[in-house]
Amino acid sequence: MLNELKPVQGARHARKRIGRGIGSGNGKTAGKGNKGQNARSGGGVRPGFEGGQLPLFQRLPKRGFHNVNRVEYSVVNVEDLNIFEENAVVDIEALKEAGLVKKLNDGVKILGDGELTKKLTVKANKFSAKAKEVIEKAGGTVEVM
Repeated sequence: MLNELKPVQGARHARKRIGRGIGSGNGKTAGKGNKGQNARSGGGVRPGFEGGQLPLFQRLPKRGFHNVNRVEYSVVNVEDLNIFEENAVVDIEALKEAGLVKKLNDGVKILGDGELTKKLTVKANKFSAKAKEVIEKAGGTVEVM
């Protein structure tokens, strides 16, 4: 029964209460040993530090180029816009609700793949030339946000 489910014996461990007296087995130095960098408050080394040896991430060769100014659009093809009703206003919120845009990156770009059979007002951050042509050919309008 669901109400009788419990973890397997030995799967759950009591947490270690450190620094709670000599009888606990983790009193005095609280399991940190005597002195040294790791015994101090705020002690220890940063992630990736290898004691002064050149860290692995610096030893590996650099590959490629990462453009910090890259603009990445979420793309939607015009044929996907046929799910909307005639004369509808299709903006980013409408595309999200319809599930055509899952992750909004730096905006939405409409691409011209496929045919559009309905007259729509489409609002997006960017349009390909073909998409603009297809939407206007179907009697719709294009608005750049």
